[in-house]
Order: sequence, then structure tokens, then C-alpha cells
Amino acid sequence: MNIPLVDLAKSYQAIASEIEPKMLEIASKGHFIGGPEVEGFEQEFSEYCHTRGCVGVANGTDALLLTLLALGIGDGDEVIVPALTFAATAEAVVQVGAKPVFVDVSEETFTIDPESVSRAISVKTKAIIPVHLYGQPADMGKIGQIAKEHQLKVIEDAAQAHGAIFNDERVGGLGDLGIFSFYPGKNLGAFGDAGAVTGNDETMLNKVRMLKNHGRREKYSHEIIGYNSRLDAIQAAVLRIKLNFLDKANSARQKAAKLYAERLKEVSDWLLLPQIGPDRTHVWHLYVVRCEGRDDLSEYLKSCNISTGIHYPKALHENPAFQPYMRISGSLDNAEEAARSILSLPMYPELNVDQIDYITDKIKAFGKLDYRAGDS
Repeated sequence: MNIPLVDLAKSYQAIASEIEPKMLEIASKGHFIGGPEVEGFEQEFSEYCHTRGCVGVANGTDALLLTLLALGIGDGDEVIVPALTFAATAEAVVQVGAKPVFVDVSEETFTIDPESVSRAISVKTKAIIPVHLYGQPADMGKIGQIAKEHQLKVIEDAAQAHGAIFNDERVGGLGDLGIFSFYPGKNLGAFGDAGAVTGNDETMLNKVRMLKNHGRREKYSHEIIGYNSRLDAIQAAVLRIKLNFLDKANSARQKAAKLYAERLKEVSDWLLLPQIGPDRTHVWHLYVVRCEGRDDLSEYLKSCNISTGIHYPKALHENPAFQPYMRISGSLDNAEEAARSILSLPMYPELNVDQIDYITDKIKAFGKLDYRAGDS
């Protein structure tokens, strides 16, 4: 048996009969940028997220960059960011001239730790970017309270959490603005790069809409300096079709996660399983475990034709790219320890019981071989 970390080909085959005619239709009409497919997706995704609006952009990193600009964040400002996340979250902060302030994450959920956020606030702090990491919402209740108390903006990084729920509300509308990536491997993935900004502040959404299209509302009438970050019609069409299957796909991921938890319960003395915080619905973009022998386990599973991943092998402050720009607030022990011990197991909607049984059986076999002690 050969099990990939993600099986995009299998996901495509399930909806190919709907995707292929639509792509041919767009090609025959020659309308590749903007237009009804993009407008249709923006409306449908906004409705799905229960927000007043959505702006499609070229990718998730641009979504972060344009959101920061729309909120007026720039030179001399500070933005609080979790130390454990993908680089784009902090990259965008640096790109607008602001300073990322790295704070620790929860030991249980890996999402941003509200107490660390409170301690990191300075007179220069303008915003917080909670990341809904691996498909689990951050504690938006506490983050919202902190932001309100200190008059800070909240940008939800929901790039890995399409459809996730906090306190009965879908992510994307819980802060001032929310951002999504539709990179192909996401729960809702395009056939290339794509992203979106969601929210309930129409003024801010309109600012993002101008920024992503050369600073204009009308052709050749440029009101501000903008960017070229438009969502392609083909990507929007793919996303519209796949959006209809998102809840079903997320449900399949949740069932797979439940099976993992049941099968791996007996080895929880050395393999730490994912934990879900209160008032949250996890959509399992990734299924991430922890163990001291992470690299040995990964190599053993590879020898069994099981692919794994590490998301992420370094906390952001440990990357040289950020060291000239960042500020660190307090201990980042949880983020650093997680980076040394986390391992992503295969996770995708089509993952079946036989595959999960094979994966978990091999993990149990690894424990019996005691590779962690070097006795192979």
C-alpha cells in the first residue's frame, strides 16, 4: 500500500465531470480575468462564511498583504503573530513595513496563546493575526476581548480553516477582516494559486477591492497606488464547484480524524494526539501528532510507503529571514518544542478505513520496535 500525505488526483477525479465542461466553457468565451465567475464565487463564499462581503485575490499571501494595507498598517507599527505558522503570516507584516511581534502558542491546540498576546502589546501595536492552524480556530473570544480593550485590529488567518467554526460562527467574519488561501492542498483548493478576503466592513472590503486591481474602481481611473492581485475566472469557477462539496469533504476529514484517535489511543503514552479547544469545530486540514522520535517515526513510515510532513520544522523566529525585522515577546517554548516534535499524518477526504488501519498499525509497530531508543 502506498499512501500520500495528500491525494489531489483522487479529489479531482471525484468532480472531474463537473469541472471539465466549465473550464471548456470559460475558454470558449475567452473571459479569463474577473467577470461572472469571480463575482459568483465572491457572493457564494461570502454567504458560506456568513459575512457581508468577499474579495477574491491572487493568493493567500496577497490577501494578508492587502488586508494590512487596507487597515492602514505600515511603517513603525507592530503586529502580533504566533511563532508557529507558515511564513506568509509574518512575511506580509514585513512587506508593509511593520514589525512582526512573535508570541507563543497554546501547548494543547498550537493556536495563538491569548495570555502571550496580552503581554506583547506595546504602544506601537496595531493588530493581532490569530492563525486558525491546521484547521482549528484560535480562541477568538479571548482575542476579541483583548483587541477591544486595547483598540486593536484583528485579522483572521483562516488559510487552513475553510468551514471551521468558533462558538457557532464560521471563521472569516470573527475579526475585522479574514483571509483565506485556496492553494490546491487546502480544504477548499483551486487548480493553482488563489485567495480571498472576507469580512463585514464594506468600507475595508472596498479598499481591498481597489488595492488588488491597481488602485481603481473603474478602468484607467486610479485613485490609489495598488497591486495586480486579481482572481482568475478559471480558479473562481473551480472554487464555485468545489464549494458545493466543502462541508461533505470536511465531514470526511472529521471522520478520518476520529478513526485516527480511536486507533492510536493505545499508543498515547508516547504519541501525543491532537487536542481540540472548547467551542471549536476542527476541519482537519492537517492531522498533526507529536512524539520525541519524530524524525525516526517519519523515516519508518516512509519505509512503509506512508508519506508524512512537518508543519513546521522551525518556529518563525528561528528563520534567518525574520531576524532583522522581528520582536520576540516572552518565552516561545511551546512553539519551539512543537517545531521539534510535530508530524503530519496523511489527511484528505478520500482517506479510507483500510488506509488508516495500515497507517496506525505501522505506527504501533514502530513503538514496539522502539526506534526511539535506537533499537531497530
